[in-house]
Amino acid sequence: MADMTKQALSASLKRLLLTKPVTKITINDIAEDCGISRSTFYYHFQDIYDLVEWITREDARCVLEGNRSYDTWQQGFLNIFRAVEENKPFILNMYRHVSREHIEQFLYQVVYGLLRDVVEERSAGMTVKEEDKRFIADFYKFAFVGLMLNWIQGDMKEDPEAIVARLSILIEGDITRCLNKLRLDQ
Repeated sequence: MADMTKQALSASLKRLLLTKPVTKITINDIAEDCGISRSTFYYHFQDIYDLVEWITREDARCVLEGNRSYDTWQQGFLNIFRAVEENKPFILNMYRHVSREHIEQFLYQVVYGLLRDVVEERSAGMTVKEEDKRFIADFYKFAFVGLMLNWIQGDMKEDPEAIVARLSILIEGDITRCLNKLRLDQ
């Protein structure tokens, strides 16, 4: 039941974002649109930004499910692009009216998790320092998020599949090559 209420609150906020910026939306607006009381909202979330964080975590979990390996990272990254595209009014509203930092932090978390799983998979059976694995995941995280932020800033006009295809060419084999050079057990 709690998840249904959270989903309903999420849908209400996204619907309201089609007509006004997040900075102009109140808890009353969301509660009224959702057909619940303010206290029900506060039972689930501290404020609107807490709801926004929940929405982004849930959306990320759904789009990355099953696509967190070396063989599937491209699909996972493409799914992130598609989710951002499907939630364009929500993302652009947040990007323009809250802060780019919130969008960056969300993307960093999502992309880092995906990349960290890929690095862990590729380093299986190798002895590589944790700091080196983190460095590799961070390096690619910044590249991925930079590409995505440019795409968002450009009003999401470029084809995400083309972006992921070019990125795949750049990355193919590089994570494994880096890990092999950093191995301690050679």
